[in-house]
Amino acid sequence: MRKTSVIPLSRLNDSERSMPIEIHPPRQSWADDFASLKRTILRAAPAGATLHHIGSTAVPGLVAKDIIDIQVSVDALELVDRTAFEREGFESRSIVTDHCPPGLDLADGELRKLYFKNRGRPANIHVRERGRFNQRYPLLCRDFLRAHPTAAAAYGLIKQRLAGFFPDNAEAYYDIKDPVFDIIMEGAYDWAKLTGWSEPPGD
Repeated sequence: MRKTSVIPLSRLNDSERSMPIEIHPPRQSWADDFASLKRTILRAAPAGATLHHIGSTAVPGLVAKDIIDIQVSVDALELVDRTAFEREGFESRSIVTDHCPPGLDLADGELRKLYFKNRGRPANIHVRERGRFNQRYPLLCRDFLRAHPTAAAAYGLIKQRLAGFFPDNAEAYYDIKDPVFDIIMEGAYDWAKLTGWSEPPGD
């Protein structure tokens, strides 16, 4: 397998690059927003798709941007009907490869995804193939932070400080935040082995 480099954040479109980075206190409404979006996504997703609430809004007590991240796990990306997502109000974006942690050798298929943004309540929809590196990564990270509130609080503080330093520079924000995730995940991998963690059922 060839080594995959970190995906440059310049692939953010102009509107995303210009959006201010705002970190909000945790909200109970984020769980309700996920549940509402899930019902809409299921109308567009292929049969057998599994949905998970991922990202910081899925970790109780964690500060976050007011954007709901949802992972849709499917058997193959080719099964996804993009027009069905468009009809339900989700705009397809061109980002098709996830960030690769430095030093890893990963085939392109381990990082590929389809990506949609909700036209209404801000939400990112990440469609990934079951069993791939990028499909397991956000689930393990979420569950690790849920089980380790001190680590979650420290990560939240990093995000708040980054937003303070780079409120109008999304590329700088993510250039630092992505490697921080990779550091967190080193502990998450050990925790997964110790606890026998496995992919949870859909939310």
